[in-house]
Amino acid sequence: MKYFEDEVINGNWDEVERYLGGFTKVDDNRYSMKIFFEIRKQKYLEALDKHDRSKAVEILVKDLKVFASFNEELFKEITQLLTLENFRENEQLSKYGDTKSARAIMLVELKKLIEANPLFRDKLQFPNLKSSRLRTLINQSLNWQHQLCKNPRPNPDIKTLFVDHSCGQPNGARAPSPANNPLLGSIPKPGGFPQLGAHGPFQPAPTPVAPLAGWMSNPPAVTHPAVSGGAIGFGTPTNPAAMLKHPRTPSAANPSMDYPSGDSDHVSKRPRPVGLSEEVNLPVNMMPVTYPQSHSYPQDDFHKAVARTLSQGSAPMSMDFHPVQQTLLLVGTNVGDIGLWDVGTKERLVVRNFKVWELGKCSMALQAALVKDPTVSVNRIIWSPDGTLFGVAYSRHIVQIYSYHGGDDIRQHLEIDAHVGGVNDIAFAHPNKQLCIITCGDDKTIKVWEATSGTKQFTFEGHEAPVYSVCPHYKENIQFIFSTALDGKIKAWLYDNLGSRVDYDAPGHWCTTMAYSADGSRLFSCGTSKDGESHLVEWNESEGAVKRTYQGFRKRSMGVVQFDTTRNRFLAAGDEFVIKIWDMDNTSLLTTIEADGGLPASPRIRFNKEGTLLAVSTVDNGIKVLANADGVRLLRTLENRSFDASRSASETVTKPLINPLTAAAAAAAAAAAATSSGTAAPSSITAMNGDNRSMVDVKPRIADESMDKSKVWKLMEITDTAQCRSLKLGDSIRTAKISRLIYTNSGVAILALASNAVHLLWKWPRNERNSTGKATASVSPQLWQPPSGILMTNDTIDNSPDEAVHCFALSKNDSYVMSASGGKISLFNMMTFKTMTTFMPPPPAATFLAFHPQDNNIIAIGMDDSTIQIYNVRIDEVKSKLRGHSKKITGLAFSNVLNVLVSSGADAQICVWNTDGWERQRSRFLQIPSGRPTSNILDTRVQFHQDQQHCLVVHETQIAIYDASKLEPVKQVKFLSLSFD
Repeated sequence: MKYFEDEVINGNWDEVERYLGGFTKVDDNRYSMKIFFEIRKQKYLEALDKHDRSKAVEILVKDLKVFASFNEELFKEITQLLTLENFRENEQLSKYGDTKSARAIMLVELKKLIEANPLFRDKLQFPNLKSSRLRTLINQSLNWQHQLCKNPRPNPDIKTLFVDHSCGQPNGARAPSPANNPLLGSIPKPGGFPQLGAHGPFQPAPTPVAPLAGWMSNPPAVTHPAVSGGAIGFGTPTNPAAMLKHPRTPSAANPSMDYPSGDSDHVSKRPRPVGLSEEVNLPVNMMPVTYPQSHSYPQDDFHKAVARTLSQGSAPMSMDFHPVQQTLLLVGTNVGDIGLWDVGTKERLVVRNFKVWELGKCSMALQAALVKDPTVSVNRIIWSPDGTLFGVAYSRHIVQIYSYHGGDDIRQHLEIDAHVGGVNDIAFAHPNKQLCIITCGDDKTIKVWEATSGTKQFTFEGHEAPVYSVCPHYKENIQFIFSTALDGKIKAWLYDNLGSRVDYDAPGHWCTTMAYSADGSRLFSCGTSKDGESHLVEWNESEGAVKRTYQGFRKRSMGVVQFDTTRNRFLAAGDEFVIKIWDMDNTSLLTTIEADGGLPASPRIRFNKEGTLLAVSTVDNGIKVLANADGVRLLRTLENRSFDASRSASETVTKPLINPLTAAAAAAAAAAAATSSGTAAPSSITAMNGDNRSMVDVKPRIADESMDKSKVWKLMEITDTAQCRSLKLGDSIRTAKISRLIYTNSGVAILALASNAVHLLWKWPRNERNSTGKATASVSPQLWQPPSGILMTNDTIDNSPDEAVHCFALSKNDSYVMSASGGKISLFNMMTFKTMTTFMPPPPAATFLAFHPQDNNIIAIGMDDSTIQIYNVRIDEVKSKLRGHSKKITGLAFSNVLNVLVSSGADAQICVWNTDGWERQRSRFLQIPSGRPTSNILDTRVQFHQDQQHCLVVHETQIAIYDASKLEPVKQVKFLSLSFD
């Protein structure tokens, strides 16, 4: 601080900003913004005081213009100072003295801002180190190294710190093997992190505290982007839970080891998420939750009931539940078969035997290997994050990628001759906003492939043994991959060609896998040594050290132990013919599950995404599906509730439903088809605990000899009101009807916009009854307001909001809401309810809003004059104005796969616009039933399916699913009368 103070007093403004820039940037948070503003304002006033107009204008344009988007009125007022002969003529600056006193007064204000800024916490003074701290660390390291010696000597002779210590064998036949020195760290490598993403537009750009920081000896420098990268605490562009790498086998630390802690008060704490002001950095759904160190858990939490027993026919090697449809289970076996099961109906939808799709395109090494020994096993099978693809890694060279189109429709997508030898693991990731496939194999490499074309993008070399598993992840917009090899080495890679950033030893030194908790905040590994000793540990990412070692592996394992995590709360591992369960916050074994017996020594296990079901392999080549209380209720709703639609339905709806959007849409289509044939089709609503992701059970018709070709779709019938749950949202504020309603992207809250232009936010609490904090009908949400008590209220015209068109849109990370109620468009901070800015006063008035999926700074705004304006909030500029509709815009939806914007209007027209040049690609009018007056045509809504290719179109007269690339209907049902809001 002393150096900073001296530079401010001396007016060395360039050095002041350079030094300050090492700690924070202008848009990190409101404190940082205020600091930079005060400095630049002082520099501006000093130029005016010297009557150096040109310098003042330069400062105004280069330094102060950036604040205009946050407070336009203040910027105008500052600009007007140029017109005054003496800026002290301004009333607010009338007491401005000389330059020296002004700097001193400003410095007092700056010190207050710096002390209040959370980014400067613990950075304003040097830490107090205990005496001989370095000696303590060295002793801890040497003690730890000595405990790893296979033949420890009572009095070891340690002569150097340049290599790891290792006691030689008694006969001296074996010299210590060289290893990476933890004191020196890994070899420094030049380079930087990948470019930060564009999500999280309005919050300031966070300084990326890399999760690998403590693991790297020389982490690359990070530059601050002009556009924010978003903060980790408030959601991400894609579903984080679906991005997890669930390991195929466990890894853990030796429970018998007890490393000396030395100075426990010096243990480094997890870095704070930076980039948000203190008031915004609240624990939302992504923050880790701790639980009491008690074993008193409701029995409903545990998967004690064997709900399903499935006969696979060969030994399951890998399993994975669909990320959205909670009862779809993929299975890969030891003979190369893959199967797809609907656990709800106990039906095996798909079975495929191993077959090379195009043998002629494979390498000669693979062809020779298959001729010599055609036996192939599945090492790993996994869904992509959105469930539209799945990958299979085989024990011979190749991976096969299938596309999934709902029901039993799987199609060949890619076949990659990936590695020489076995492909030991496969995962999906989204580096640089592009879906990629990550593989590792016996050839000691990790490879990254583009998921659409199969083009190889990176090859990571550096392991000295076959690579056993990969774990891609991202944190604070840093994309990286952990990998483990059969020599127990853990390495970390960024998506570049600069080599590994980490080289550490995994407990057990053999087969190890790593996985994050569902919220991405906690890292675990599980592994088994060659001697059968298993280790399950939690890692301290900031230090690259074992944080917690879980107890409970009493005997030597007969196989490689596999583990999984669920609900940010529990760990599970298959060992000793049972499933062992731990609380993440307690190292003691919590409970074991026998699953009625019949499990192998080290069973394969897998939770579904919601943690309601647990699949476990059995000794008789089968699978048992265990369920907790919520899982039992889910399966009961699916059991014996199916029926086959009549052939007339297939004639009415001629095209198969691909990736149905919701069961409600499918039910509406079936109802209309059944009505046309004179039968009443039961509707399908399986809304258990507010989870609609398990509703979809619509199967397209495919040509498969093993399937009944008469099946068109299958729906679930609700026959008991107990199958549904409902609750009323409490409201002590609202005095008007609700005009708009939406779930947050994270699924933990509901945002409503009332007709009086006031927003209401209900959040579900995370507690024992609702450990995930997700939306559920079992627990009532709480109406939430910030401590300030302010409300998010839209600007209105003529004080008559009831007559206005209300619309809003949430940013991808749920941090901001863009909203309008007939007046100006408002941007609100969802954490504080503060109004960030308002813009675009009517006319025309906004009628629909949508954020661009790749850049939250870009907003599509539908207007009541039939135009669509593409607006850049950051620079306050309309980039394009799209014309094609003749009446007000009633719907907008982006597809980040097709790079298009689909719009709908009150003119019953649908238009597709290219997002690169904002040109209209195609359009079509809905076919309105004859005899219906066009003057009564109401709004048309559009929404993209999760595959980003099929678009749901809802109108008063019909509901349809369109292939957005061609704007052709895939399925369409028309109604004589239907009202919707």
